[in-house]
Amino acid sequence: MAQISYDHVEIAYPGKDGPFVAVEDFTAEVEQGQFVTIVGPSGCGKSSVLMATDGLLAASGGAIQIGDRTVSRPGKDRAVVFQDASLLPWRTIESNVAFGLEMQGVGKQERLAAARRYIDLVGLSGRERSYPHQLSGGMRQRVGIARALAIDPEVLLMDEPFGALDAQTREVMATELLRIWDVDRKTVLFVTHSLDEAIFLADKVLVMGDRPSRIIEVIDVDLPRPRDEAVRESEAYIRYRARLAELLFGKPAATVAVPAAS
Repeated sequence: MAQISYDHVEIAYPGKDGPFVAVEDFTAEVEQGQFVTIVGPSGCGKSSVLMATDGLLAASGGAIQIGDRTVSRPGKDRAVVFQDASLLPWRTIESNVAFGLEMQGVGKQERLAAARRYIDLVGLSGRERSYPHQLSGGMRQRVGIARALAIDPEVLLMDEPFGALDAQTREVMATELLRIWDVDRKTVLFVTHSLDEAIFLADKVLVMGDRPSRIIEVIDVDLPRPRDEAVRESEAYIRYRARLAELLFGKPAATVAVPAAS
């Protein structure tokens, strides 16, 4: 596990009239073992921040650090889970989960043992020999999470991993993700469009504004863990959601202030 530090990060893309700044002055701290969500308008640069954290996209200004290392390229300390699980259709579930370890040169017996362990962790024991087309969308995303965890990253980066799922499956997957995360409390950065997901999962929510985007508010979520669906009905949860709605859509917030973090 590791802390992530963002120091005045800028992300720009080439344009015909010069660089287009998508994200500017992004400054934040993600503590070791924290689950942090990023929410904001479509196209505001949430995924760009995630890709820059992984090193797949170079920041045009500022710096991103993981622990004491400045991010300049992808590394074994990070793993990404995308909206599309992008499983290899010709490989079994076991082989898909072991793929990252195979690319790292880990021996067959060791990587298959790790794959089985994480398949069990995500609740898919007995499906090791299945192929992706034999699984539901939620199951395929569980495989994607298992594949990311199998390489034992310090930081797990998740880009709308439940975005293609129906609402009921999303809620189930959010609860399952917290169960999985609670095993070793890896540092997680999770991008979402869902206000409910942002609050339900997080220790802290980074709220981004419109382009050029920056953090407009940081909300510390003081809800008890472990969490289950009942927390969504709590007064505190409803107030957090109202505050997010006000920030992003201009809707009135609840009349009572958002509870302060303890």
